[in-house]
Amino acid sequence: MESAQYTSWSELFKIHCKAFMVFDHLSNKKPPTPANPEDATKDLQQWERICSIVLQWIYGTISQDLMHTIPKKNTTTCDAWEALEAIFQDNKTGRAIYLANKLSNTRLDAFPNCIAYCQELKMLADQLSNVGKEIDDNQLVTQLITGLNEAYGPFATVLQQTDPLPSFYNARSRLLREETRKSKTAISAATAAGNTLHASASKSSSENTPTNAPPAPDYRYDPSQD
Repeated sequence: MESAQYTSWSELFKIHCKAFMVFDHLSNKKPPTPANPEDATKDLQQWERICSIVLQWIYGTISQDLMHTIPKKNTTTCDAWEALEAIFQDNKTGRAIYLANKLSNTRLDAFPNCIAYCQELKMLADQLSNVGKEIDDNQLVTQLITGLNEAYGPFATVLQQTDPLPSFYNARSRLLREETRKSKTAISAATAAGNTLHASASKSSSENTPTNAPPAPDYRYDPSQD
């Protein structure tokens, strides 16, 4: 419930149900009743069996806190589906205010890299969309620029002067390229500094080694000096 990934989860779950041709179980839309009573009984048993399978899928893909909220006696797939929808669609105004405030205060400095920063922005925008507050590309790109730190100042200036603003994914791609460029520049600078330090140390060692020292005195005996 804290991560609020209902939109992504529900969309993926519906696709999964359509792929297995059990989507009708989410709306409790039962097939027409056959005229033959025996066939009707078999169809009902088959329906209830599939309903139980889809209900297991739901329970198996939601968090523990939701698991303590949803299951009730004789709960159908449709009951569980609608209960989850009600939980995440309830109190839209309050959730929208909270998410909008969180989005406006998202900063690059709080993340280990630009990928994580962009993911958080997109996730918050999707959650706002889920509560009826659409965030368009321009707003999202503007927030991306606003949250950058001083190290990306020149990049932010170039980006915000682009008219029209690029799409979010284009801005994200350019930001990641800038991060890669900065990383390579930092590595090159560190390597150059290391080479300079090594050369300086080698030169200093060479200068401290005497090369033209005077010859040592010869104390050997010379008979001619007697």
